[in-house]
Amino acid sequence: MISNDQSPEKMILVCVATEGSEDPEILLDELAELVETAGGREVGRVIQNRENASPATYVGKGKIGEIRAYASAQDATGVVCDDELSPSQMRNLSEALEPLRVLDRTMVILDIFADRASSSEGKLEVELAQLRYRSARIRALAGSYDRQYGMGMRGPGEKKLETDRRLIRERIAALTSELKNVSRTREVTRTLRSKKSLPLVSIVGYTNAGKSTLLNKLTGSEVLEEDKLFATLDTTIRSFVSGSGQEILFSDTVGFIRKLPHHLVDAFKSTLDEARYADIILQVADASDPELRAKMKVVRATLEQLGISDKPVITVFNKCDKIHLADLRDPEADASFMISAKTGEGLDKLTDQVEKILAERRHCFNGIIPYTHGSLASDIRSRGQLLSEEYIPEGIRISAYVPGELAGRLKEFECGAGSPLL
Repeated sequence: MISNDQSPEKMILVCVATEGSEDPEILLDELAELVETAGGREVGRVIQNRENASPATYVGKGKIGEIRAYASAQDATGVVCDDELSPSQMRNLSEALEPLRVLDRTMVILDIFADRASSSEGKLEVELAQLRYRSARIRALAGSYDRQYGMGMRGPGEKKLETDRRLIRERIAALTSELKNVSRTREVTRTLRSKKSLPLVSIVGYTNAGKSTLLNKLTGSEVLEEDKLFATLDTTIRSFVSGSGQEILFSDTVGFIRKLPHHLVDAFKSTLDEARYADIILQVADASDPELRAKMKVVRATLEQLGISDKPVITVFNKCDKIHLADLRDPEADASFMISAKTGEGLDKLTDQVEKILAERRHCFNGIIPYTHGSLASDIRSRGQLLSEEYIPEGIRISAYVPGELAGRLKEFECGAGSPLL
């Protein structure tokens, strides 16, 4: 959204409020954040109450004149609509408001992603999402391609691919093929992790809830932390060693948001699929956010959209250092805690709960490992949850929870069934 002279574009935010929809002011507050993150600036808002958005121009004809007059008074350069516009809505509204630029929520989010993508995979995913979105809107966006600047013009827009449908189709095919190769690489990585039987906890949540801060605090890593929307796009996996010596992997990926463009969900499928292979879903929610519950519903709905609804869920209400509430609970989660990823408050309870859930999903082992099989004892320490060990003449007497694959290799050394001997 930054123009050639690096001054932020002045945008009018537009929302159609229908019966049963969320408070339009709250929706536009979030849209204003998105616009600011993209490098623009809000200079006014227009809200229209309608039964449904106009299929031709999004807002009604009378409201178009009001928007044009308001934009002129505020010296605005464009408008941003809070919903994804259809090709006809984009074309008709652009013609009616010319010379103002007309953008929609999806274009702003895609623009942010294009600016934030750093890995080669992330750049491929963003470009694919942009091209899929623009391929249906070539006529509506054609005027924008000539200028080649501002919000919605990052990434492939600068290559002028959108001016030719054939080139777009060829590029989409090439990107899809490249991402399939990336997906196969991810599968190999997952297979290697599976062989090591290391448990995986996937951190999910609304954008800017503090997921990266939590990952850094738990694992001592240095993933980028910013008080901005979509600070992290690429999946990051880091190792954590619990107090009992068990190694656990934590993964962090792109945050969710209302009306997350389906183009992005499709393009980022291999990235978001990390959560599908997790042992536990760790949902991070901003306890200080007045829209806390509504945003938690968005996260749950997105997980269901991705087909991830059969995993144990731990909800942590982050940023408890900013509020004075004694406690918050998530009745839909297997467990929930108040924490502060910034100060570390509550993280001991969180990691204890993670170990408890993992233990419930693992096998009990009580036995004696001969000294000639010392590598098995090492495997138990690194891949299981060691509860006790004692060195005796026959070998190492161990009580632990171990993953299924390792339990099979330990079967001949078991001394008895039942719970671990503490």
